[in-house]
Amino acid sequence: MYILGINAYHGDVSAALLRDGELVAAVEEERFRRIKHVAGFPSEAVRICLRMGGIQARDVAHVGISRNPRAHLLRKGLFALTHRPGRSLIGDRATNYQQIAKIPDTLAHVLGANGHRPALHWVEHHPAHLASAFFVSPFDEAAVCAIDGFGDFVSTSWAIGRGTAMRVIHRTYFPHSLGLLYLALTQYLGFWQYGDEFKVMGLAPYGQPEFVDPLQRLVRLKPGGQFALDLSYFSHWSDGGGMTWTDGAPTIGRVFTGRLERELGPARTPDEPLTPRHEAIAASLQAVFETAAFHVLNGLYERTRLPRVCLAGGCAMNSVANGKIRERTPFREVYLQPASGDNGTALGAAYWVWHQELGQPRRFQMQHGYWGPTFDRQSVDAAIASRRQELDALGCRIETMPDDEALCDWTAARIADGLVVGWFQGAMEWGARALGNRSILADPRRADMRDIINTKIKFRERFRPFAPSVLEEAHADYFEGSVPDPFMMQVYPVRPEKRDVIPAVTHVDGSGRLQTVSRASNPIYWQLIRAFERRTGVPIVLNTSFNENEPIVHQPVEALDCFLRTRMDVLVLGRQVITKGV
Repeated sequence: MYILGINAYHGDVSAALLRDGELVAAVEEERFRRIKHVAGFPSEAVRICLRMGGIQARDVAHVGISRNPRAHLLRKGLFALTHRPGRSLIGDRATNYQQIAKIPDTLAHVLGANGHRPALHWVEHHPAHLASAFFVSPFDEAAVCAIDGFGDFVSTSWAIGRGTAMRVIHRTYFPHSLGLLYLALTQYLGFWQYGDEFKVMGLAPYGQPEFVDPLQRLVRLKPGGQFALDLSYFSHWSDGGGMTWTDGAPTIGRVFTGRLERELGPARTPDEPLTPRHEAIAASLQAVFETAAFHVLNGLYERTRLPRVCLAGGCAMNSVANGKIRERTPFREVYLQPASGDNGTALGAAYWVWHQELGQPRRFQMQHGYWGPTFDRQSVDAAIASRRQELDALGCRIETMPDDEALCDWTAARIADGLVVGWFQGAMEWGARALGNRSILADPRRADMRDIINTKIKFRERFRPFAPSVLEEAHADYFEGSVPDPFMMQVYPVRPEKRDVIPAVTHVDGSGRLQTVSRASNPIYWQLIRAFERRTGVPIVLNTSFNENEPIVHQPVEALDCFLRTRMDVLVLGRQVITKGV
């Protein structure tokens, strides 16, 4: 039985395909449309999932859609009567609901199924988040929590997962949201693009939390893990945030009021230099968010008394907070899959249908993040041929390595020599992180490597950090309190004696967002890091996403284009290696 899950008319639209409860494919539309966080309908993602599954539209029995416009209608109506939101807010919601109502027809058109219409299941946004974490986790029983901006009028939800079923035990409703708290300060700090919250998280370690007291006034913590925003600081509930989920790049208008500026001073404009004051506000926001998030999780533990927790929602992408959960809450084990944001709701919708609605058994655990398309040698050769003139103009040398061992030894030597390598292998990653198949790699021992990559290749802010990919066997030697994490979702302190060993991946506060690499989940990437360790004594490489102000590259020709327009030194496409200026 094939089940398709989709996230549509929200940010980060995506699709996932199950075969008899096993995941076959999970992909984000942005990789094919080349628009970051693209909204609309995931037409290409759906087609790619079917292609990867080797099936036709008529083979799809069920489709789970991670929205339910009928959810919480009474609460929505009561809110409208008591708060009288502005016309822009009502108009945005009405437009979105009209798009969602057309999903059956849009899906039929995309599938081209000649009259075949699979059973449609409207899965509420937050249960889809919850399902995306618990049903692919290794846990038979766990507390489950989703924290995000909003979806279907909910911002935070708790559940208990047991076996093939989940029971939602709490919801926090619009307009109160920790995601909106982070968004408001992200905008205040001059980061206006959809999804820019991660920039503020990266900026925070540069500052001191000098503004905790005024920021604490924005959110009131209540007994039992509950919270409420002081709405006088926020405008998303009254005159709207100008949210646009139509086809293309998603947008969100200003969500904070003038009171925030009266408390903190004028908001930063996007072209204004970052100052110590902005760094301090970012640090204070992260501190206030963590206090609130751990308050929520501690309340969930008090309610469930379960030692394991599964997390989802956009706020679960806050890897700094994630790395502190076992320190700041009673939870002993934590599971997050790599697409915890809205992209992951496609996965959750599919598994909600399979388990919760069809009552089917669990038979899958997500142990790696490689669920996208792969490309063969013929595709690589065709891409190189299409750019041959440009490669020749740069004096590039193209070689073919005889086997994986030779490839990894050759690449490790280049990394150890200080070259920056584009590394393109196997299946594309699922989620926001590059996990070693669509990655830019470099030597973590070089203190200047962060500036080199940020200024000459990524063309982005200098404060942006890079991740260490570490052999799973060695993570505890370099990171304090760490546990294996193949998805790069948790930040831990780098051991003090190792910070000078790997300065390029040690953030300014002494931490690192590690990815553990196992031989079982990614043998060639493991082999590369092992070859680097044999050469240098360090079982770690610097890893950042293979892109330059765009979605992570999907196919070989996009990798070549990024290589050609940046100052990257080496490109590895499968066993084909290209070196500039030889």
